Amino acid sequence: MTQSQVQNIPVNPEVQARAAVLLAEHEHAIWTRTDKLFGRLLLFEWLASIALAMIRAPYIWDAQLHSIHQHVWMAVVFGGMLSIFPVALASSLPGKAITRHVVAASQLLMSALFIHIGDGRIEMHFHVFGSLAFLAFYRDWRVLITATVVVLIDHVLRSIYLPQSVFGVLKPDIWRAFEHAGWVVFEDIFLISSCLQGAREMRGIAENRALLELSYRDVENKVIERTRQLKDAQADLVKVARSAGIAEVATSVLHNVGNVLNSVNVSANVLTDHLRRSELPNLSRVGQILDEHQLDLPQFLSTDERGKMIPGFIKELASCLDEEHRQIVSEINSLAAGIDHIKQIVAAQQTLAKRVNIDTPAQPAKLMETALVMQGIASRTDIAVIRRFDSIPPVKFDQHKVLQILINLISNASQSVSVANPSQKQIVLNLSCDDAADCKRVRFIVTDNGSGIAPENLARIFSHGFTTKPTGHGFGLHSAANAAQEMGGLLTAASDGLGMGASFTLQIPIFPVLAEPLCNQ
Repeated sequence: MTQSQVQNIPVNPEVQARAAVLLAEHEHAIWTRTDKLFGRLLLFEWLASIALAMIRAPYIWDAQLHSIHQHVWMAVVFGGMLSIFPVALASSLPGKAITRHVVAASQLLMSALFIHIGDGRIEMHFHVFGSLAFLAFYRDWRVLITATVVVLIDHVLRSIYLPQSVFGVLKPDIWRAFEHAGWVVFEDIFLISSCLQGAREMRGIAENRALLELSYRDVENKVIERTRQLKDAQADLVKVARSAGIAEVATSVLHNVGNVLNSVNVSANVLTDHLRRSELPNLSRVGQILDEHQLDLPQFLSTDERGKMIPGFIKELASCLDEEHRQIVSEINSLAAGIDHIKQIVAAQQTLAKRVNIDTPAQPAKLMETALVMQGIASRTDIAVIRRFDSIPPVKFDQHKVLQILINLISNASQSVSVANPSQKQIVLNLSCDDAADCKRVRFIVTDNGSGIAPENLARIFSHGFTTKPTGHGFGLHSAANAAQEMGGLLTAASDGLGMGASFTLQIPIFPVLAEPLCNQ
């Protein structure tokens, strides 16, 4: 972000306050670092001035003297004073304004010492310009003003009292001190401009950083708020999912119970029809006739035409009632099986949260036949049922879940062939093992030649709520697939397309029954 872009940002008091704090911290860090730098530099210059004085002193002003010159002592004493005091301030009060100005004055007085020891040589005056450049590291133009004032006073006083120590001649021009000061001011113009530019840049950086911190805080607050909202939404979704799960379980129960209720309804209608056509009323009329001829019963049975027919009629009636009883018992058994399966469906849903599988001995072929009977397919003459059952010994699995799936598949196959209405309605039931030598998984396959499944629907056929039936709800195959998965099995579908029929394969792991015989199957 450029300075012009920063200036275009609306003034925010909070940003300005934070920027002022950041700028002060940055400036203090620069001042402290530069104070320590000059502390080391002044100590080095002190030692350098002593070395220079010891080298040049015998040749300054009096070439015949070879003893230690007073300039050496000046370097030791005056240089030490110029170094120790600012070094102490840099250590005790780093970053303070007084430290900066004392360092500036000491540094320029150190330049005066070098010029004095160097006999006013022009090369020594470069130390002044170098010192000013080093002082610009503070990025504080006021320090340069202090240094310039010290240079000007030093040059004016020494041009009057010790001109040779500053200009190298005994009688310099009076304006020469101001000429030197002018060059110092010339350099100050550029250095002060650089300091002001650096200060503006630091202020811009501070404002940018303050703005970034404020933006980061706002973003962080928004993230916290969005996180809280997401957690609330997640909690709501959990509640909705729980409600949806409860609704799905309830719908699954109702759907599976509805499938079984079809067979229960068929059995109830058959029982009603048997009772309506029962021969029991004829037996009652025979009883009434016998009561009427109770006093002359032997004569009635031997001489009367109606009496002669009664023994044969009773025999024929007994045969009819026996057949009727057999049919009623069969339908009652089917009705009882349907009711028991409804009970098992409800019980299985009640234990669903515990994921408990009730593995009991069962005959796979008999389960397939039971599903046919419960759906009323076995008694229908318009649908050809082809059975292709391999010989599979009794095995253990959750037979009620398997029966629930088979009822669903056979019901769908029946509806599919009824809708497609081919010339020969056909349902093929296959029962086999994955390995004839060591059967570990049994396959139930229900194939029909009905309406088929479109290719784009095969991947969605087991999704919750998906159906291609005008009156369907999309719960049956979904619950069947879930039931297969709960048993560690798999339910798959295959079809060559619309009008080409469909095939559903249920594969489930099984456990052979080795010790005890199968009872009540």
